[in-house]
Amino acid sequence: MTYEGHKKMLLRNPEFRKALKEAEPEYQIARQLILARIKKGMTQQAIARKMKTKQSVISRVENAQTTPTVSFLSRLAQALGTHLTISFGS
Repeated sequence: MTYEGHKKMLLRNPEFRKALKEAEPEYQIARQLILARIKKGMTQQAIARKMKTKQSVISRVENAQTTPTVSFLSRLAQALGTHLTISFGS
């Protein structure tokens, strides 16, 4: 079975669709962090050092295993040499 075929099969399940929708914010945070980190050429360890935290903390955010606070995201943006933008969309 292909990835797309498996995804279509899973999306038929209303419980799966609901869980996927609920996990979207964490997924987007993880996605943006990974993209920013790669763009800056930084490792998880390098970001963690700048934030005075552990690499495993950065890993959990990148794997969408946690919901970071706004304060944490602000520190993360600073470590990446960027700014934090939060928006609401439809």
